[in-house]
Amino acid sequence: MPHADSAMIPPGLDKAAFWDHVHEQLSHLLAGQRHWVTNLANASSLLFNALQATPHFGTADRMVNWCGFYLHSDLFPPPRFSPTTQPHAAQPPRLLLGPFCGKPACQLINVSPERARGVCADAYLQRRTMLVTDVEAYPGHIACDGDTKSEIVCPLLLALPDGQPERALGVFDLDCLALAGFDERDKFGLERIARLVVDACDW
Repeated sequence: MPHADSAMIPPGLDKAAFWDHVHEQLSHLLAGQRHWVTNLANASSLLFNALQATPHFGTADRMVNWCGFYLHSDLFPPPRFSPTTQPHAAQPPRLLLGPFCGKPACQLINVSPERARGVCADAYLQRRTMLVTDVEAYPGHIACDGDTKSEIVCPLLLALPDGQPERALGVFDLDCLALAGFDERDKFGLERIARLVVDACDW
């Protein structure tokens, strides 16, 4: 099957069936690849296109207008080639923009507990999914696209051995043009997707 067909959605699926289908398609698409950049690029593309192909989100007033990832800066290698020989200054904890689909977005999000703000920072620091029905009413919301009305952000949590606490790798962020665009069924489906993506990659 051509890779692009992974985002095709059969007609008549309710939301639960839609998320089951997307999860299955994504598991096939990620099989045999362990690099997080490649897998997150395909995951964001599959989700973005699948969401636009389903009546639950595919109408102009309910469109998901952004779908992608922010990753902790520790996951990005330091520059190997630089026009300057000056060492790079240490940076505070932050999330950097990763693979996504949608309009250009904020390049970094501060996650220092004393300076963090916004839905992505809160989901990362609290290690729980944030389902925001009205972004304008959310304290500290960072507006990348003024058309966005609602948002859901799932943390990417890596299980560690020997009873160690999970490591937060970053977040999976989706924006919608409608108020209350996401519900608990979407939260459940996206949390499954987030776990699949984390487990499919070497970090």
